[in-house]
Amino acid sequence: MAELSLADLVRNHTMSAEIAAALERTAQQRRSFLVIALPRMAGKSTVGKAMLAVARRANCPIRELGEDGTDVAVLAREARGGYLYVPEVSRYPVTAGYVWGAPVRAAFAAIKDGTSLSTALHADSAEDALRILRANRVPADDLARLELIVHLRSLGDDWQSPTRRVVADVHAHGPKGLKLLRRWDEKTDRFE
Repeated sequence: MAELSLADLVRNHTMSAEIAAALERTAQQRRSFLVIALPRMAGKSTVGKAMLAVARRANCPIRELGEDGTDVAVLAREARGGYLYVPEVSRYPVTAGYVWGAPVRAAFAAIKDGTSLSTALHADSAEDALRILRANRVPADDLARLELIVHLRSLGDDWQSPTRRVVADVHAHGPKGLKLLRRWDEKTDRFE
């Protein structure tokens, strides 16, 4: 199956054009971002890869932990000026790109040296996601370099076959904490 673009995700009502524009700017500016969701299969990888496709079109170097190797320091150096893609922060190493602890800290530390980070994890809010990253003992200065958190929800009775996926909210993040940028209003089915 072909990967979906940000425009595709607007067409299928996963996000608004305004959210897609914000995500595109994030990738164009090589800002570090995190995509979160609970449960599984809510579209974290799809949204993250759509954002990375924007950077790839701008000829940014992109290295994927697991696919391109398992040494975070080497991959981060190779990706300098672009993105280190860590598929998931997870206690369960389903693949070599699913990491916990020291590799997570190393990936966040690389941001200060000019390598942007794209990663994902299972959390139901931006606050929960930050707690999980702190549980990985990511230093506060490194964590403050994470600039955007995109939260997805899957809709429907069966998480394995959702009827739809939506961007529930988008937060800016930095030294002063979280700031809500956009959100989906479930009652009106509108993005604000």
